[in-house]
Parts: sequence; structure tokens; C-alpha cells
Amino acid sequence: MTPGNNGASTPEDDDPFGYLYADGQANGAQPPSGGYGYPNSVNRVRAVGTRPYGQQQAAQTAPYGQVPQQTAQGAGRPNAHYAAPETLPGGAQTVQQQMPAGGGGGRGGRGPNHKGLLIGAIAVVAAVVIGIGVAMLGGDKDKDDASDEVGTNPTQSQASKPSPSASKGGEGKVELPETDAKALRLGGAATLAQDVKGAQSEGGIYVGNLNQAGSSVTWTVNGVPKEGPYTVFARYSTVDEDQEMTLTVNGKPFGNKLNLGNFTHTSDGDFAKGWTKTYAWPTLNKGTNTITLSCQDGDKCNVLLDKLWLKAGQVED
Repeated sequence: MTPGNNGASTPEDDDPFGYLYADGQANGAQPPSGGYGYPNSVNRVRAVGTRPYGQQQAAQTAPYGQVPQQTAQGAGRPNAHYAAPETLPGGAQTVQQQMPAGGGGGRGGRGPNHKGLLIGAIAVVAAVVIGIGVAMLGGDKDKDDASDEVGTNPTQSQASKPSPSASKGGEGKVELPETDAKALRLGGAATLAQDVKGAQSEGGIYVGNLNQAGSSVTWTVNGVPKEGPYTVFARYSTVDEDQEMTLTVNGKPFGNKLNLGNFTHTSDGDFAKGWTKTYAWPTLNKGTNTITLSCQDGDKCNVLLDKLWLKAGQVED
């Protein structure tokens, strides 16, 4: 290489697109031997302004005012110089999706089963309504059963005998005092005995010899919860004819006489068969009271006394 001669390596040669220009062609620029752009495009490289375009070029070269004639190459066919990327090897693949026959979603090309959903909703509503109805009927039945139970099975408080709690101002059940023969204060010829069987006092002990004038027993009652009517019960035995003795409550005679009748109708003189009970309805004070049974003039006192006890109110049993 000499001064002023740069050889073939001129700037035009360095420009890969120099062959596209007139001065580059004058300096001997040649198209590159390798392809560029789309595959197989090496043979399609042309200088600017020399590439034909089928129908469009024909239309441009037709005389003014005339309809350009289509060439056989361009009629009804795509341009031979252009191909879509997906038609070339390695190009993108186009997937065409088809809609199911009959349109809409669902299996077998059918739409959603609206009829089935409607039937299911109706079934749920019907089940809820039936459940509410059964619950309401069950509640009414329970109330009816409860009212029948109260009406057909009266409790003790509804019977003819008042409960102890009712007579004690709602204080609950309170045990009322009771006593047996050994706890009584004896007067006159009265004495304790246990020869006759059937007494319920501890040891089968009872009070005898009450058929002597002036004989008596006195019970000091402690713990009466409130003032009011009470029933005094006496368990005794007698035979043959009815008996009666004087009853005194808090120092005052009560009524006419205490009836000690032969309610077992024992007529053979066997006191073991004559055990029974009687009662009176005195009014007692709250706290301590005294109850005395005595044999006075004109009384019939052929009895054996076992025990005494109280119940609230005026009852018979």
C-alpha cells in the first residue's frame, strides 16, 4: 500500500449498505454475500428502487386513466415476495380455537342447568319451612302436655291437705314438733308401761292408768313457726265403747271434749288390736305452747296413749 492508495478497504467498503447508493456502486461496492432479514432472503436483495411489487407496480406503470391489468402471477394469489412469519419454517404457530357446538358453557355443549338449580333452591326453602312448622307444632304439644300434667296430676299443695310450707309463709318445709310417751309430763295416777304390744314410741312404751280421775299428760310444744290454725294428732288404743277426755291448750279448755272413739271396733278387750288416732284443730301461738290431755269428772278415760304430733292447718290425716 502506497501513499494515496488505501486499497480496497475504503469507507464505502466498510459500509454494509454502500452498494445501495450511486456513489457506492461507482466505487465498486457489492452486496454482502450473507443473507439478512427473513430466512432465504439472500437472493432477494436489490438496490433501492429496483424491486418489483406485483400488482402495485403494474398499477403504477399503467397509463393514466386506464385500469391496470392484473398479471397472472398476482391474480388471486398473495405476493410472492412476502410470506407471513407463521408460514415459514420455525415461525410462530397460529392456534384457532373453536367454540363448543350449541354455544354457552356446560358439559356436552349445553348451557348451565338453570332448571336443576331452581329445583334445588325450592327444595331447600321447603325443608326450612317444614322444619319451622315441626318445631312450632312440637312446642305447642309440649305446652299442652305440661298443662295436662298439672291438671290431671295435682301436687300435694293442690290437694285438700295444705302443705307445711304454705302454712309457714313460704319458709320452705319445716319439721313441726312431735313427742312420744317418754317425753310427756305425767300427772295424777298416769304411768308409763309397755305390756301391750303395738305402741310406736321408742321401746314400745305408752302411758297407762289414765282412767283415774285427775290423771293427765302435758306436752310443752316448742318451735311453732307462726301463729295460726294447727292440727294436734294423738295415737292411742281403746276397746269396747268410745272414750272422751278434756283437752286444754295454753291453759284453756278447747271445745267440748277430745273424741277418743273405738274406730277399730275392738270388742274382746284386747288393747293390742285397738291402736288408732284422733285429732283436734286448735289455734297455736308462735313459739311455745302447752297442750294437756286430762281425765276430768264425766270423762271416759279408758285409753292407752302412745304419742302426740302437729301438722299445719286444719287437716284430717
